[in-house]
Amino acid sequence: MNGKIPHIIQYQGSKRLLAPQILQYMPHKFNRLLEPFAGMAAITIAAAKEKRAEQYYINDINEPIVRILQAVVNNPAELVKKYTKIWEKQFEYPGGHLEHFYHVRNCFNEGEQTAENMLYLLARCVKGAVRYGKNGKFNQSPDKRRHGTNPQNIAENVYAIYVLLKGKAIFSAVDYHHVFEMARHGDLVYMDPPYQGVSNRKDNRYFAGVNFDDFSNSIEILNQKGVDYIISYDGECGDKEYGNDLPQSLKCTKFLLNAGLSTQATLLGKRNTTFEALYVSENLAGTFCYAPRQMSLIECAG
Repeated sequence: MNGKIPHIIQYQGSKRLLAPQILQYMPHKFNRLLEPFAGMAAITIAAAKEKRAEQYYINDINEPIVRILQAVVNNPAELVKKYTKIWEKQFEYPGGHLEHFYHVRNCFNEGEQTAENMLYLLARCVKGAVRYGKNGKFNQSPDKRRHGTNPQNIAENVYAIYVLLKGKAIFSAVDYHHVFEMARHGDLVYMDPPYQGVSNRKDNRYFAGVNFDDFSNSIEILNQKGVDYIISYDGECGDKEYGNDLPQSLKCTKFLLNAGLSTQATLLGKRNTTFEALYVSENLAGTFCYAPRQMSLIECAG
């Protein structure tokens, strides 16, 4: 993949840095890419940059996130203008830039869940991580060391993504089951669901979890319809594995992608590499030869 992949904002859990590895497991051309758990749609953007698909279906149950992406594709100038206005206001706010963040967060929680408010909160909050309290309200704190992404950088990336996805993207904010139901042969479904550590237990920090058993059973819908899919799901670091493997009955092939040194391990004086698991559907995996020992993809030669 040549050139930098544009991204709207730093977003915790984004697969932007892993995108070049993930795209190796995709066909070079296919009809439509569906992302049921899109987040900031890093894989859609990376695939569009390489012109892999004719159309992109972007879905996330967190509707304000989807509003950002819709605004990027449908009205980028307006989004940049409104974000710039909010961003600049923090420098003249009576209580200072931190109080300004809390003001915008309060407006968001009281119903002003606009694309620009969501974008600003993500740009200013700790680790670009979306977190919610027991009452369902956004409760992430501001990063006190910075003022958020400069509007000029936002504009550069927004317009780059606009060029890639204009006229090619469809958006929704529905449960992932609905996306599975609409998938058809010729599509590719890329999934990056909440990992098992936050999926099988009550955790109010996250907008929504995904039950492991329900998710595994639902994938059978795609198998029955002959729809190809790729799933990013948990992984391992050092001698510690995260989450259970998807059931063998799904007939997926599991690969491990090198996600680099673990930040947490480095802080503890260790040098452990994190590997993220990638599951590839039976039909799609069968179009490649691969070396399980190295967990790397090798194109079939003849």
